[in-house]
Amino acid sequence: MSRLQWIENKIMTLDALVHHCNQWKAIGKKIVFTNGCFDILHRGHLDYLAKAADLGNIMIIGLNTDASVKRLKGQGRPVNNEYDRAFQLGALMYVDAVCLFDEDTPAELIIAVKPHVLVKGGDYTVETIVGADTVLSNGGRVEVIPFVEGYSTSTVINNIKKL
Repeated sequence: MSRLQWIENKIMTLDALVHHCNQWKAIGKKIVFTNGCFDILHRGHLDYLAKAADLGNIMIIGLNTDASVKRLKGQGRPVNNEYDRAFQLGALMYVDAVCLFDEDTPAELIIAVKPHVLVKGGDYTVETIVGADTVLSNGGRVEVIPFVEGYSTSTVINNIKKL
């Protein structure tokens, strides 16, 4: 399989993702799930995702569609389209699957995946993480990973505007 095909195979529909999750669970793999827009991939994202991936064996990312990002972040976002964002995430060696979701929250995706570990960034608390109750009630755990100071998509966009 070519490297390009390896990346593209990681971008999955919900049905394909659930199928893979069932297979991974059957062989004892611990599934880690996180979600986000990941509009302009930067050092903060890469650090966060690597730390999240270290919490299990399989790293799954729920990725907001373009329509979802626009509703959450406003007109002018996303900067990169959903396929480009999914492709970039799929190219990361520690990411096993990327699944787009169009809702404003990943609640339905989390219910379908049933991850062992749910991870979000430092601007959340366990109480404010969508899906935390689902994961905890299934015996999983929820982790909050601190941000890398000075890195955010908004900072990148603002720095470009200053040029």
